[in-house]
Amino acid sequence: MLEGERSTELISKQPMEEITLAPPRIVTLKEVRANPKIRKLVDGANEVMKAMGYTEHGHRHAGIVSSITRYIMEQVGSAPREVELAQIAAYLHDIGNVVNRLHHPMSGANLAFTLLNEMGLDAAELAPILGAIGNHEELTGSPISQMCAALIIADKSDVHFSRVQNPVMDTFDIHDRVNYAVQKSRVEVKEADRQIELTLDIDTKHATVMEYFEIFLSRMVMCRRSAEVLGYRFGLNVNGTYLE
Repeated sequence: MLEGERSTELISKQPMEEITLAPPRIVTLKEVRANPKIRKLVDGANEVMKAMGYTEHGHRHAGIVSSITRYIMEQVGSAPREVELAQIAAYLHDIGNVVNRLHHPMSGANLAFTLLNEMGLDAAELAPILGAIGNHEELTGSPISQMCAALIIADKSDVHFSRVQNPVMDTFDIHDRVNYAVQKSRVEVKEADRQIELTLDIDTKHATVMEYFEIFLSRMVMCRRSAEVLGYRFGLNVNGTYLE
C-alpha cells in the first residue's frame, strides 16, 4: 500500500466529530424594535429619504405600518405567530432606503436577512418575511402572500400630514401637499361585507382629491389586488365619497 493510500485509510477510520447546531430562536417584534443596529439603520433610511425630499420613512412610519399590518392579519384570522412575523416584516419593510430609494425592497430584504439571521430567526420564519419586504412596492412587487398583502395595504394607507418633513410650505412638492392635506387616515376590515376600507379626510385647501389620485392610483390598484389575496374587496372613502 502506498503512503498516500495508507493516510487516506487512517483518516476514513477516524470517528466523525458531531456538529451541534444552535437551535433557532423565537425572535419577537419587541426585540427587533429594540435592536441597536436596526434602530440606527431605520434612522439612516429616513435621513436618506429626507435628503431626497421624501416624506417620513423612519420609526413612526415603521411603527404605524406594523400596527395596521397586525390589525389586518388578526381580522383575517391569521395565527398569532404569523401575525408577529408580519409585524416584523412591516417594521423592516423600508430599511433598504438606507442604501437608496431605487430598488429599496430588494436591498431591504437583504439587510433584513442579515439582521434577523444574526438574531437567530429560523430560516422557515425568515423566508416569508423576505418575500413580503421584497414585494411591497408597486413598481416591481405583487402580493405574494397574506403577510405581503397585509403589509402592502398598511404601507399604502399611511398618508398623513405628520409625515411631511419639509418645514417650508412654499416649497412643498405634490407628495408634501397631498400628505399635508390628509387630516385623518383609517383602515377598517368590515367582516360582514368582506371589505377592507381606507377612509381619508382630505383638506382640499392644500391638495385636491385629483392630486391624491395622481400619485396614489397605482398604489390603490395594488391595495385592491392585496385585498383579493386576503379574500376581501378593497374600498376607498375620500371625504365621504365611496370608491371601489
